[in-house]
Amino acid sequence: MSFGEQLIAWRRELHQNPELSGQEVETTARLRQWLTNAGITPLPYDLSTGLVAEIGTGSKLIALRADIDALPIEERSGVPFTSQREGVMHACGHDIHTSVILGAALKLKEREDQLNGRVRILFQPAEENFGGAKSMVRAGALRDVSAIFGMHNEPGLPVGEFATRGGPFYANVDRFVIRITGKGAHAARPHEGNDAIVLASQLVTALQSVASRNVNTLDSVVLSVTRIAGGNTWNVLPESVELEGTLRTHRTEVQQNVKARVGEIAAGFASAFSAQIDIIWYAGPTALVNDERWAEFATSVARESGYETQHAELHMGGEDFAVYLQQIPGAFVSIGSASPYGLHHPAFNPDEALIEPAARYFAQLAEKALQHV
Repeated sequence: MSFGEQLIAWRRELHQNPELSGQEVETTARLRQWLTNAGITPLPYDLSTGLVAEIGTGSKLIALRADIDALPIEERSGVPFTSQREGVMHACGHDIHTSVILGAALKLKEREDQLNGRVRILFQPAEENFGGAKSMVRAGALRDVSAIFGMHNEPGLPVGEFATRGGPFYANVDRFVIRITGKGAHAARPHEGNDAIVLASQLVTALQSVASRNVNTLDSVVLSVTRIAGGNTWNVLPESVELEGTLRTHRTEVQQNVKARVGEIAAGFASAFSAQIDIIWYAGPTALVNDERWAEFATSVARESGYETQHAELHMGGEDFAVYLQQIPGAFVSIGSASPYGLHHPAFNPDEALIEPAARYFAQLAEKALQHV
């Protein structure tokens, strides 16, 4: 079996056996076995799932990271190696990322004697619930690391294309829950109640004006209401309605201004309708900010590796690789996966042709980075 075929076989095994965030026990065991078979000994970090390994010797230290968790999605991709776990799927391509960085580790092991230092490999759990990077940092996985690199497959890019950017890349992620409390009543006598559904409907519409009318059009912002829950039968006005959604921004100032404006609008509606409106904000990952130098370096190595490179657009998705970049410099990159369906879609199906060249690229990137730290 060739190197590329082996990586694809491993990817398919991971794809058939996906595990949710924080539950990646079998995935961790597989990675441990594959690394050990290649002569790479995992390090004894205090992690319940996920693992860390290291290749090379010396004081210089670079890190590569892959995420290993899956999503609570029922697969409909139609591939012959479809998920064997009901309601769980690698719908974001973390199985691809894992096989790429695993392949890079094997290539680095082949050249271990020529490395100008060490490469630490992070197989990180729980990216999807934004807790995995923090657990890695707490365990000490970044200790003594000078720079870190990671990837995400990009279904909108063809295989063979590469994109990144210095500065802000992925967005701040905030989740909100808004609970509207009015007064329930018989549906035939609405004047005896205070209709929370009518209020919720108007509030949803009003919130759409925040991005379009309260934020500079040159700033990136998305404010989306994604869930409405209220009522349990056809002839009763419910006392309360709950809204849920997300805010995505790239600048902290914009993030805070939008949150304040949402609060002002909610307070105004509560006063006008004699209702109670409570807002709870849940912080996700902060904006991912690439180091300018390392982003340019990663691009130059990609170009040398045969990729067609481009300057990435701002991404409104969230990515907890941002946690690492708050601690040390580095770069996160996009590599084309040419899926007809996007990330988190049940029919997501990235092109496996990206795996081998990406593995070779990350091995080369790590080796060259060791010469520039």
